[in-house]
Amino acid sequence: MPLLTVALWYCRQLYTYLAHLLKWWSRYLKIKFTKNDSIQAEVDLLGYCAKEWKEETEQARQMREAYEELFWKHHVKYIRQVREDNYCVLRAVLFQIFSQGIPLPPWMKAIDVLKLPEKLLYSQGCNWIQQYSFGPEQYTSSNTLGKLRKCIDMLKNQWVEISSIKDPYERGNLCSALFGDESTEHQMYEAVKFIMLYQVIEAYECLANKEHIPSFFHLLFTRDTSLDPLSYMMNHLNSVGDKRGLDQVDMFLLGYTLKVKIIVYRPFKFNSADFQVNYMEAYQRDWHEVFLLTEDDQHYHIPVTQI
Repeated sequence: MPLLTVALWYCRQLYTYLAHLLKWWSRYLKIKFTKNDSIQAEVDLLGYCAKEWKEETEQARQMREAYEELFWKHHVKYIRQVREDNYCVLRAVLFQIFSQGIPLPPWMKAIDVLKLPEKLLYSQGCNWIQQYSFGPEQYTSSNTLGKLRKCIDMLKNQWVEISSIKDPYERGNLCSALFGDESTEHQMYEAVKFIMLYQVIEAYECLANKEHIPSFFHLLFTRDTSLDPLSYMMNHLNSVGDKRGLDQVDMFLLGYTLKVKIIVYRPFKFNSADFQVNYMEAYQRDWHEVFLLTEDDQHYHIPVTQI
């Protein structure tokens, strides 16, 4: 009997190993045979600058100086170009979170995020969330809550799986495959958008109860286009990914939602206080950092200090 038990144990171990190996190979082959231009490979920062800003105009000279500053003083040696669509900020931030193996935020572990749509609809009376729009997708079905659940489930599962991988090379391969699948990408970005909306609703209720909220929420709620969560969704979030990206207040909200510090280099603002912008509150110093680089405050790329 003991011999049979040992044999069964080894069979189970072999099965688990082979299943993991098959899963790894399927993703590896997907990387090799699927064109992925969502997040491009690292290229030399100064080489990129020389190619993009070779003219002898005043703007080009300033941009070259800015890139020299990034290279020597901020130790940025490479750049990863990100597809320039209206999801680019979400793409660049989420890619860095996954590739660094940053774990799921504690608050998302503490609650069942998959039930957020129902919680907002039935417990908090936000029946208007059924007007949520999924970026560029022309979604016409009435099952908005079901689709939101699928998006949140996709985000959570991918985040938990990739952050559990300790080998940076394997984690990088999985990230390349994940961000080469447009359908999966868009589901994750829509999940992030909806979770951002949840944070806005929570902050609005705290404000109504005269409780403390981070200062950027006051900026958000004083705009004519986002006086409350409904107007924020209709006038801002619904069009993100389709007609617009994130603005500066949204960047604070994104970092707050995902519990990361978003640090943005802006070469076109060289020699000014706005050359580097940190989207975080002073008391959030223990959060992980993600870095972005933008030449126009519309499209964002990933600066890399080392490969």
